[in-house]
Amino acid sequence: MIMKIAYRVNDGPEVFENREAGLLPIMLMSNRCHLEGMSPAELVKNKEESEELGGYFVVNGIEKLIRMLIVQRRNHPMAIIRPSFTNRGAAYSQYGIQIRCVRPDQTSQTNVLHYLNDGNITFRFSWRKNEFLVPAVMILKALIETNDRAIFDGIVGAETDNSFLTDRLELMLRSYKKYDLYSKKETLAYLGDKFRVVLGAPADKSDIEVGKELLQRIVLVHLGDDNEAKFRMILFMIRKLYSLVAGECCPDNPDAAQHQEILLGGFLYGMIIKEKIEEYLQNVCAQINSDVNRSVNVNFDDEKYISRMLLKVNHNIGQKLLYFLSTGNLVSQSGLDLQQVSGYTVVAEKINFHRFISHFRMVHRGSFFAQLKTTTVRKLLPESWGFLCPVHTPDGSPCGLLNHLAHKCKISTVKSDVSQVPEALRSLGVAPASSFAAGPKHSVVQLDGKIIGWCSHENAIRVADTLRFWKVDSPKYKIPVDLEIGYVPPSRNGQYPGIFLFSGEARMLRPVKYLPLGKEDWVGPFEQVYMNIAISPDEIASNVHTHVEYSPTNILSILANMTPFSDFNQSPRNMYQCQMGKQTMGTPGTALVHRSDNKLYRLQSGQSPVVRAKLYDEYGLDSFPNGTNAVVAVISYTGYDMDDAMILNKSAHERGFGHGTVYKVEKVNLAEKRRRGDPITQRFGFGPDSWPESWREKLDSDGLPMIGAKIEEGDPIAAFFDETSGKTRVKKYKSSEVAFVEEVKLLGEDSGDTEFQNLTIKLRIPRAPVIGDKFSSRHGQKGVASQKWPQVDMPFSESGIQPDIIINPHAFPSRMTIGMFVESLAGKAGALHGIAQDSTPWMFSEDDTAADHFGQQLLKAGYNYHGNEPMYSGVTGEELRVDIYIGVVFYQRLRHMVNDKFQVRSTGPVTKLTMQPVKGRKRHGGIRVGEMERDALIGHGTAFLLQDRLLNCSDYTQSTLCKQCGSLLSAQVSVPRIGTTAVIRCRSCADRVVDAVSPEDEGRIWEDGTGKRFKGGDQTATVAIPFVLRYLDSELAAMGIRMKFNVEPK
Repeated sequence: MIMKIAYRVNDGPEVFENREAGLLPIMLMSNRCHLEGMSPAELVKNKEESEELGGYFVVNGIEKLIRMLIVQRRNHPMAIIRPSFTNRGAAYSQYGIQIRCVRPDQTSQTNVLHYLNDGNITFRFSWRKNEFLVPAVMILKALIETNDRAIFDGIVGAETDNSFLTDRLELMLRSYKKYDLYSKKETLAYLGDKFRVVLGAPADKSDIEVGKELLQRIVLVHLGDDNEAKFRMILFMIRKLYSLVAGECCPDNPDAAQHQEILLGGFLYGMIIKEKIEEYLQNVCAQINSDVNRSVNVNFDDEKYISRMLLKVNHNIGQKLLYFLSTGNLVSQSGLDLQQVSGYTVVAEKINFHRFISHFRMVHRGSFFAQLKTTTVRKLLPESWGFLCPVHTPDGSPCGLLNHLAHKCKISTVKSDVSQVPEALRSLGVAPASSFAAGPKHSVVQLDGKIIGWCSHENAIRVADTLRFWKVDSPKYKIPVDLEIGYVPPSRNGQYPGIFLFSGEARMLRPVKYLPLGKEDWVGPFEQVYMNIAISPDEIASNVHTHVEYSPTNILSILANMTPFSDFNQSPRNMYQCQMGKQTMGTPGTALVHRSDNKLYRLQSGQSPVVRAKLYDEYGLDSFPNGTNAVVAVISYTGYDMDDAMILNKSAHERGFGHGTVYKVEKVNLAEKRRRGDPITQRFGFGPDSWPESWREKLDSDGLPMIGAKIEEGDPIAAFFDETSGKTRVKKYKSSEVAFVEEVKLLGEDSGDTEFQNLTIKLRIPRAPVIGDKFSSRHGQKGVASQKWPQVDMPFSESGIQPDIIINPHAFPSRMTIGMFVESLAGKAGALHGIAQDSTPWMFSEDDTAADHFGQQLLKAGYNYHGNEPMYSGVTGEELRVDIYIGVVFYQRLRHMVNDKFQVRSTGPVTKLTMQPVKGRKRHGGIRVGEMERDALIGHGTAFLLQDRLLNCSDYTQSTLCKQCGSLLSAQVSVPRIGTTAVIRCRSCADRVVDAVSPEDEGRIWEDGTGKRFKGGDQTATVAIPFVLRYLDSELAAMGIRMKFNVEPK
């Protein structure tokens, strides 16, 4: 990145100076990326995915994505009732009007009008994370040369009989008299004086110029320098605020999609770049001011001095953006008008392709809302119909905050050309904005937050309808097809009426069919609320519906559409499948041979599903198979299929059903402990010293492992010679799993002129399904493999078919996953006829049922209409006395595997303080057993197991207890004297001996090691206790609490 800095000394010529601003991370497939425009064949040649999506960054070898955030809709004044507003002062009420104004460079500034209980209105804004409040009348008088009468008429209009409005307006204007400011110049000078320090204005600027700067930078910034438009807009906002207080209109819901838009990653990236450049220029000014204050010779005519100042300040902006992408933390002086400082970036995980593409459709409400205890922000509202998927959201803490876009929804990225819209409105009879016909008795017409004009409510409907007709097909006016025409009709206690037009970026849009012309119309969430859109052609009512959906499935995300017959399932099951589909061992990509992810999952036996939605082929998901078609029988056959357990056919397992591979990368860095600048003393390979010959069996002559070599625990994976010690050392493989060397990469420095010091070894670990591995159908029916049942003992049908999987019938009644029954029918019919079955939701009705559709196909193939079959016991050969429901279901193997999770420990490392096992599987730690687990073990009658786990194998210790005083802490080992052995005595119960004693008592005297002599305290006993009890006793003793134990029998 190169900055071109222009400066001028007084009235001299402009001088330009170029400065490198560091290396900027580039988004893949952007117009700065060399992959842009490449064909699939060229991408493969460049070792990339053939269908590379782009849209993410590569930071330190990790794919990072700037997540999309939901923010307030731009340039639209929103009426809000927020109880927290009352905390701003004694007179403040809960009413306010908030508008988020966005500049052309996508930076934003939020302005708020507050209603005070005495009728006054204040204007609030924040600057560099500090909030400021200014009387709204002061802002109005600073914008244009005006008077109280013009302000009064502009807000009241023809409603002079509205005493609620006029009384408060008169009070607001009267209370402003105390400032004694009347003209525009006086008001600007007053504002400039107060905000000079806040804005950091130079001393040579007058107060009036600083006041103008304030208005330009803060007040309704989306309107630029058009102070007339700003004046009109604030009048409208004041009128709307008074209407809200009077109950004439309802508050707008900030949690509804109608008042939201999406902050895109590119916009945020540009905002950060702009701020970092501004910070750089401010630092240059600060450096020059420092020189002036220190009386250093400052010569602005000397170009070398300016160059020196520009070089003196850190200008590496690329490094700051790299930090932002790698951590997701926003380091900003202004906060960029956003509500969070972290969580802006996520890792674009490639667990499977479904997981990867979901990242690009994910929208988050913001980490600020994740901490709120209220559930209001999480609720699914009707305004999000067709824009946010109602199914695809996680269960748990992010539920309702982390949503996904519906598959037909798109985000506008460029501002539309609306230059002919004002002319079209004038032709429809919209009065110009200069006539202040304000109030809810007229409809305001706004275009991107600018008042274009006014019209009557009767005419407003005609204006909106005609404008939409011209938008879809206009020979006369060029009205953009993605223009949002939000007509809010007048209503009692409804939203504030008007026609609100939006053409900006970051809006959600979706296609629907416009019935009068039969053409495509793009609608947004603001206008959709007041439109009549039929779900299907059957529902169209004449003179009611103007639009119809292209498909009912347009409300669902890509992943939610992949769930077969999801309309038959209970809704939470569809939500679970959206999560489990992203946790499946599948095919993460086609260029796996060139990737070096820390961990990569791959399913070897992936198949194309027999039952799939139309969208499955449209998105080309057959290139990334995510599961296997399995013959599934629903029967309680053995005791091993209780609850959610499932029985695997051992032969199916041996033929590769669900077989997967995990790729892991081991890293060896020889420069890890070497300081920068020190000479290289460690090199890969074998040295001249002696070393075990067994190393040669696993390693090549260069000290690197051989491709395809089998590696077991303790085997060497790399050898290097240490010149300092003169010895050859090896790095050993620590995992207990057998692995095979897939790939070896030597990595050098960016400069390319140093020896290789980094090595990555990609290991292939075969993972056949084992008992305890997790599987799932595409209906949220998850379960673990409980047993591999021999094929000879599996039940078989009359045609000799044996199931691959047996699941328990009790999995269905409470979960109501009827879609899985239908998939079983459809899969069976599809396999018999050799066709792929369409599983798109809402295809069937009560007149044309799915059961009949697929039942007829089964009858044609000679099978039972209902999908049941008589089956025979594999053990006895007898026919089972019930018809078994058997069919073909697409099953997924999830990445949650026993080999990654099992934790076994007898003895091992302990914490020094409590002597209890450490925490963590990697550290060979123990499992935490709490009170409820203890109760379960006691209730189960396993008292000896409880004692063994919680005491003998945990923190068993033998301690001495004084039977007399009951203390664990007062026992002490005596110092042995000549001819005697050391004994344990209680110091607190013993008597101090100072004088000489008789010879017969001398044998009972003991010393404590400091020369003090004691007699008695011999009533001690050795007890077995958990060490943590002794630790507890010590902690309580430090607080002056004594514990007393009784070991005597009752």
